[in-house]
Amino acid sequence: MDGLALYAFAYLAAAVFTVIVSQRLGLGTVVGYIAAGVLIGPVLHVSTSGSAYLEQFSEFGIVMMLFLIGLEIDPQMVWKLRAKLLGLGGLQVSATIAVVTLVCVAIGFSWQQSLLFGFVAALSSTAIVLQTLEEKGMLDSDGGRASFAVLLFQDLAVIPMLACIPLIAGAGGEAQAGHGSSLLAGLPGWASALLTLAAVAVVVIAGQYLSRPMFRLIALLKLREIFTAMALLVVVAIALLMSAVGLSPALGAFLGGVVLANSEYKHELQNDVEPFKGLLLGLFFMTIGAKIDLAILRDNWLVIVAATLALMAIKTAVLLPLAWLFRVRNTAGWLFALGLAQAGEFGFVLLSIGWERGLMTEQAASVAVLVITLGMILTPALFALSDRIAILLDARKEEAEADQPTEGNIIIAGVGRFGQIVNRMLLANGYKTVVLDYRADVVDGIRLFGIKSFFGDASRPDLLASAGLAKADLIVVAIDDRDHAADIVRHARQLNPDIRIIARAYDRLHHYELAEAGADHIVRELFGSSVEAAGLALQALGMHPYEVEKRKAIFVDEDVAALDRMAPLVDRSKRASENPGFVAGFTDIGRVIESAMRGERTGYEEIVQRGWSPPELGESHTIHSLLAKNPES
Repeated sequence: MDGLALYAFAYLAAAVFTVIVSQRLGLGTVVGYIAAGVLIGPVLHVSTSGSAYLEQFSEFGIVMMLFLIGLEIDPQMVWKLRAKLLGLGGLQVSATIAVVTLVCVAIGFSWQQSLLFGFVAALSSTAIVLQTLEEKGMLDSDGGRASFAVLLFQDLAVIPMLACIPLIAGAGGEAQAGHGSSLLAGLPGWASALLTLAAVAVVVIAGQYLSRPMFRLIALLKLREIFTAMALLVVVAIALLMSAVGLSPALGAFLGGVVLANSEYKHELQNDVEPFKGLLLGLFFMTIGAKIDLAILRDNWLVIVAATLALMAIKTAVLLPLAWLFRVRNTAGWLFALGLAQAGEFGFVLLSIGWERGLMTEQAASVAVLVITLGMILTPALFALSDRIAILLDARKEEAEADQPTEGNIIIAGVGRFGQIVNRMLLANGYKTVVLDYRADVVDGIRLFGIKSFFGDASRPDLLASAGLAKADLIVVAIDDRDHAADIVRHARQLNPDIRIIARAYDRLHHYELAEAGADHIVRELFGSSVEAAGLALQALGMHPYEVEKRKAIFVDEDVAALDRMAPLVDRSKRASENPGFVAGFTDIGRVIESAMRGERTGYEEIVQRGWSPPELGESHTIHSLLAKNPES
């Protein structure tokens, strides 16, 4: 027990420490797990006699990853992205495999090794790229959507790649790790084919007609822990069945996930399997890191750096023309090409299987692992390079078109569901606006109406400057990213102290953040529409429209007045629910509003300092319209 406890402590401590450090440095969790493996193996030499079993156990992380990918296959999403998924993704994978294979053959590798390296190079890091795009708020941009489609195709392409590795390994490619004998050994070809098809059919039929009744029974009995056990049982059973007939367990898990993708228990399965997948996948990457020989890194560092840079150059050269072909151009094209220029975590899986099948030596596999790892480490630098290129392209476009706004303009930062309504109303009343948005199709569409617009992240100071922020009279910050919104407000106030700033707030706490940044007027994005809906609900319940308007006004005035009263109670070091003063103040506001609704308006009058006044002309017109529709009210 002492030995097991020691190994468990070493692995867990190394993983926690290195993953936290890696995440804080922006390198992602995969690099952290590999670093943990290096720390355990080559540095501290922590090993166990059962390391072979540990590696086999860790491979269940790959099986579970493929199972979850299969669960994520949404036919509607795939159909919506079909052009970029099949066209852009298919061409990227095929072209990268072809180019890398030819280059590797030319420098002396066998065609089998070269094809394996082509498979590895064709894949990018789904975890790192998607996380970075989400952090930058660029996942819904043209480059972000194209990247997502290609990453999805790459994940799907792993399946045939896994199936091809044993074929290209040939007769001499028996697994070195010894995963057990296949039931097909010694059977004639036709019997092997029938047994393989029967195993696949069992997965499909059992997933469709057997697992669902079991999950339903467990759910009715409310056996939460047994539901988790059943989810794990499904994955392990599929892996065992596929291994028994000589197929890839990961391939079978993917198939099982696809079968259950439309199940009513899909989300519960995802929630149950995800933690085990994360830990086992982390263990798999740690075993990869533990195999790295630091002597190989020392003796081959020049080759590793050169191979990494060559890989990135090849992938960028393949991705840029394809991006242009599929109308992902300019800054979006560079974001797409540089963001996907590294190799990904599935490359470790393919290299591990390739080494087990005898396609390469352990030294070659170690060098290839280091190339993938270095590429992941350089990914943040690639995204920074794409930002720099975007700045240069915007500046060049600005000079070429001489498209500088004139004085007295209005800037709309973000024209989504919120910003487009503001923009339309301003245009309808004769004002000219300059629009900033990161969706190229939106920017191009707005330009067709003669409206000045710029593509890019509105929080970038250079983009705001090119839109004429220094001489603008008004900026409306309508983006839905709370952190970037505060950055825009802060920068606008610093660059142009006299500008009027109207900002969209996510919630009450975001309101305080924007006010501190320097916004003049702050609109909570759902507050007005929610009050309007509540008023309609009161009217539908029989309340007179005049009474509804009075109660809406009381509620709005008190809530707005309360924002200023609550500001000193905000403590950014703790959540609102954990701040007793903030909670008490919020409760007092509720009591005042409730008393005002009952006619006891003393507390309210002390705060608002004014009584009820009838709606103005526009509001009266609204009331008359409501009365015409509801005469019985």
